[in-house]
Amino acid sequence: MVHLKPNKGKLLIAEPSLTGDVSFNRSVVLLAEHNEEGSVGFILNKPLEYQISDLISEISKPFQVYNGGPVEQDNLYFIHKVPHLIDNSVEISDGIYWGGDFDKTVDLINNHIISEDDIRFFLGYSGWSSLQLDKELLSKSWIVVKNEYQSQIIKKSSGAFWKEKMLELGGDYLLWSNAPENPSLN
Repeated sequence: MVHLKPNKGKLLIAEPSLTGDVSFNRSVVLLAEHNEEGSVGFILNKPLEYQISDLISEISKPFQVYNGGPVEQDNLYFIHKVPHLIDNSVEISDGIYWGGDFDKTVDLINNHIISEDDIRFFLGYSGWSSLQLDKELLSKSWIVVKNEYQSQIIKKSSGAFWKEKMLELGGDYLLWSNAPENPSLN
């Protein structure tokens, strides 16, 4: 298997051995930043019971909100693929952007200019201090893969995304794709 280095825009796939980790068990994380100071990412496949209209009363659309990770879960973050519409966006890679002018984003959503296929909201984020992610990679907690979906990842990632990635990895991972989420309950 090719072992990729972590970099912004790549995906982190939780190794099956992370079963005891409540936050990251069966997670697929999009790395939004990775440098010598640390790493930031968003879990793509953990929808919450909230819609954006439940959290932000100014938004009339019921877009799904996802658990971005265990850090700052009282803060809202978003990624999108419409930087030409949202000022001050930060490019992650491959047509995916992070944040930007939130007031303008609200207006664009309410005026039906941005759809749910263009944007994804998260409560919290996944964060690693300097070298922490590198240590977790050495301990085989994560697999780094290329984001072959590019900007389409916003609508591609679903609750079954981790299982799909296990099937794609093949080999020993095939067995894990159908294993129960909590093997002790088997």
